Amino acid sequence: MSFKTGVKEQKKRVISRLINEGILQSSDVIRAMRQVPREQFIPEDIKDYSYVDRPLPIGYNQTISAIHMVSIMNEQCKFKVGQKVLEIGAGCGYHACTVAEIVAPLNVKKSRWGHVYSIDIIPELVELARKNIEKAEYGGRITVLHGDGGLGLSSEAPFDRIYVTAAAPSAPPPLLDQLEQGGILLIPVGGLHLFQSLLKFEKNLDGKIFEYNLGSVAFVPLHGEHGFK
Repeated sequence: MSFKTGVKEQKKRVISRLINEGILQSSDVIRAMRQVPREQFIPEDIKDYSYVDRPLPIGYNQTISAIHMVSIMNEQCKFKVGQKVLEIGAGCGYHACTVAEIVAPLNVKKSRWGHVYSIDIIPELVELARKNIEKAEYGGRITVLHGDGGLGLSSEAPFDRIYVTAAAPSAPPPLLDQLEQGGILLIPVGGLHLFQSLLKFEKNLDGKIFEYNLGSVAFVPLHGEHGFK
């Protein structure tokens, strides 16, 4: 069996399992997870593990999230065509591409596209993400920037959705401030290594914030002014 054929079968199996387990539910998220080639974002020496459902190292003490975690976050954010999205923690670029596939799909006019803005504090990962995103042909739908993600991106605010791919001690106030009315912020909150919870913040049309705990998770730490020093 060739690598390409093997990867295709592994991808099919893991997505089918996530559907059967009720983790993948919406047609848009399922389509995005099927469409984006995770293997293109994985380092060469571990490409055989592209569809093993666990975090994988991408260098600089960072990881690409497990497939089920990307699926959960995408489902909980309830992305829609045309939304402006802020991602904190670009990593290798994979997660942003799955989101761009939903908010800016090729089967709608560009005038209706949303956009994903992604920030990473590690310069080398900014370059890696940009390279991978271009290779996967999502460059026109994602902008990757270097900076302290906990500060958000005030120049492009407000955002319909904000999600964070690293754990913080608490939800950074700038991210809540930059959230559009009716928007959602998803962020892991807790300790440096253990006892983290995936929190969902919803801002209603009056600007009031509602918080929901979606359960225990394990993420690499967020660094910067509102992260772990």
